[in-house]
Amino acid sequence: MKKDLKEDIDAVFTRDPAARNSLEVILTYPGIHALILHRGAHCLWQNEQKLAARVISYGSRIITGIEIHPAAKIGRRFFIDHGMGIVIGETAEIGNDVTLYHGVTLGGVSWNNGKRHPTLEDGVIVGAGAKVLGPFTVGKGAKIGSNAVVVKPVPAGATMVGSAARMISDHHDEKGNPIVTKANDAKQQESTINAAASNDNQEQSNISKNESKTSTSSSARDTAFQAYGIDPYSQDPVAEAFAKMLEHIQQSENRLDQLQAAMCKIDPDFCKKEYDKLCLEDLDVIGQKDMDQAGAEQK
Repeated sequence: MKKDLKEDIDAVFTRDPAARNSLEVILTYPGIHALILHRGAHCLWQNEQKLAARVISYGSRIITGIEIHPAAKIGRRFFIDHGMGIVIGETAEIGNDVTLYHGVTLGGVSWNNGKRHPTLEDGVIVGAGAKVLGPFTVGKGAKIGSNAVVVKPVPAGATMVGSAARMISDHHDEKGNPIVTKANDAKQQESTINAAASNDNQEQSNISKNESKTSTSSSARDTAFQAYGIDPYSQDPVAEAFAKMLEHIQQSENRLDQLQAAMCKIDPDFCKKEYDKLCLEDLDVIGQKDMDQAGAEQK
């Protein structure tokens, strides 16, 4: 128990910059208290002292705001940040070096006996308010963003965001299928670009810049996961949808203007009607910068 406690305290220092000394961690971190009490309750549960185990679990919930069923299996160096509102179900299994933020639920979607709760493999990070529901596995090193709702297996190393969560991964599509690795060789990229657009040097320059930005975004996302599911490279799906709609409306307006001009040439008596055109400055939801960014990504 002493060795486990030391590892738990070291995990706090590794993953929480607010921690200052061991005494402070032991006295004021509810995640540490919940882990100590859970280990005792789990031991009693394994020795058929289930009522005593549930009493300890209930007391831990009152003291820490963290509810862990005594039967749940938890690995080493488990870190709970803040902790309030965390619920871990009976058949949940948690590997080593896992991190949970406040408001996380590892729950089930069935009332049947047997495995009902998720399995989190080593190194998983679950952001604040996320719900992981069902008897599936979240792969090693996977990350789940804030308020995501995950109801299907997650491959190792993937990042899940949204409700219901969708996958953002350079190695898997949204269904979890592996994506063929893109060639990283600069010569192969150059030859491909030259073959596709040999007479357009400007287009080659734009493609190179876009590839550079994409690789920078991917590397930043891979190396610095944001526990709350948002980073400077994330795109707001609502704003992106608005951008596409506004772009389509502008294209339709341009087409109507062309048709109107053609009608005026055919029939000089055709009356031109002036109408208020859509202006981005009149919209508070999305600005020109978002439109340009969404248009560039679509191209």
